[in-house]
Amino acid sequence: MWSKWFSSIFFVAIFVIAITTAATTFETISDDDLVERIKANEFLVVLFSKKNCADCDKYENELFKVRDEFRETFPAEVVKVVDSQLVRLYNPKKEPAVIFFRHGVPLLYEGNINAEEIIHKFDQNRMPIVKELTDDSFEHLTQAATGSTTGDWLVLFYNRECIDCQRLSAVWEAVGAGLRNRVNVARVEKDLRGVKTAKRFNVQKAPEFIFIRQGNFYRYDIPKYDVKTFVSFAQEFYRNSRAEKIKSPASPFDDLVSSIVAYLKNFQTNGINNLINDNTYLIPAITIIGFILFIIVLRCCLRFRKTSDEKKAKEKSKKAK
Repeated sequence: MWSKWFSSIFFVAIFVIAITTAATTFETISDDDLVERIKANEFLVVLFSKKNCADCDKYENELFKVRDEFRETFPAEVVKVVDSQLVRLYNPKKEPAVIFFRHGVPLLYEGNINAEEIIHKFDQNRMPIVKELTDDSFEHLTQAATGSTTGDWLVLFYNRECIDCQRLSAVWEAVGAGLRNRVNVARVEKDLRGVKTAKRFNVQKAPEFIFIRQGNFYRYDIPKYDVKTFVSFAQEFYRNSRAEKIKSPASPFDDLVSSIVAYLKNFQTNGINNLINDNTYLIPAITIIGFILFIIVLRCCLRFRKTSDEKKAKEKSKKAK
């Protein structure tokens, strides 16, 4: 009799504990599911956790307090991924990490383990804050050479093959959030749409960072790639770096001269056959030949016109006599 009652009470207790636990934890998903959720959801909050992690449990408890508020405000689901292989893409320090995805763009939360601070930070940064600059837009938006009205800029130069650059995506958005309304944060693809800008600032590698202020720029040569250090550099620490004067953007004529110089160097090194077969130098070669022919034709026309004018002048003077 007592054993039956004891068994019944035991199973009821287990059931109640299971229900309570399920009601106070988040849905745990796999890495594959996470990739699909990021694609499918406009907003998504992800807790990257691991086993036997006290700070992970603290984050989970705080996020649970505002889970319903996330749903109502954005709306955004909150999910958990345990021992994920993807965490390195979003946080170099690994777990715990709280990432807010907005239209697929990740923002790493950097701050106290506090529910209200987390939701306030995410609410302030509903849209991606880092600006994507190209050769066409860089000077117009930054006014770097003149140091005019758009303020200071912290710029990341990256390329698509750079693993460290990929891992900085969420961190760089967090830097933008940390410097919000004080410093503009941007990035430039150095080998494609920003190749002229990278050359202008003598950017040789990726990632590389510069801070632009009042017509000068300062290189970030610190080996630490964390939010706090980037923010500190843009606010004060840049003063410890050497100020370099910003060059004016290259004119079309400057670009042509650079192409001619590069062409001649490669002509000397590789010979005519390699240059003909290499499409990289085909357009500069055609441009150079066309430019030379244009100068020759122009000079011939001017000389012919001068000769013609002199003949007419002599004929007029003869008639006048």
